[in-house]
Amino acid sequence: MKNKLIAPSVLSADFGNLQRDIEMINNSEADWFHVDVMDGRFVPNISFGFPVLKAIKKHAKKFIDVHLMIVEPEKYVEEFVKEGADLVTVHYEACTHLHRVIHQIKDLGAKAGVVLNPATPVSLLEDIIADVDLVLLMSVNPGFGGQKFIENTYKKIHQTKALIEKYNSNALIEIDGGVNQHNAAKLFEAGADVLVAGNAVFSAENPATMIEELKK
Repeated sequence: MKNKLIAPSVLSADFGNLQRDIEMINNSEADWFHVDVMDGRFVPNISFGFPVLKAIKKHAKKFIDVHLMIVEPEKYVEEFVKEGADLVTVHYEACTHLHRVIHQIKDLGAKAGVVLNPATPVSLLEDIIADVDLVLLMSVNPGFGGQKFIENTYKKIHQTKALIEKYNSNALIEIDGGVNQHNAAKLFEAGADVLVAGNAVFSAENPATMIEELKK
């Protein structure tokens, strides 16, 4: 069955009312929590780390998808899994030994994913596609919320889908950046399984209704 999963990005939540926003996601039709971790080195922004993930985990009743936009992720994945990550995604561009990091995450009992920046070709995943549980395609340049969606993403979804089929991989395809009610249906039709939505959800008048709309 085709997946149509919505993963609201906690980065766009109101951190003064984080528990309230977590409860909203718990009670909505959202499927996952998407947690963006930025280190100010791999991307030009700093978000949050273990204490915030721990706070999210305490109240979250759904799957936690942690996206590491950090250098040397292998140093930190164990702690992220310990603090509640069900899935950890690492950037192809940040891992010198990607195969090792993917299996490190899996050995810790979590699902493992790989992320590609907009200018990184899908063909580079040929030797790792069978090992990963998810491929996250960035549809904006990582580091900041609220950016404009990059249209080339549709082509990359088709290429990723072809690679998954070629190697009989079970990987899901996730899209992150500029996702909204105007492109969600088209992204699902192109072959995406999971859509990350931050700004679209949390700037909506009724976030839970927006999640419902994206899912439809």
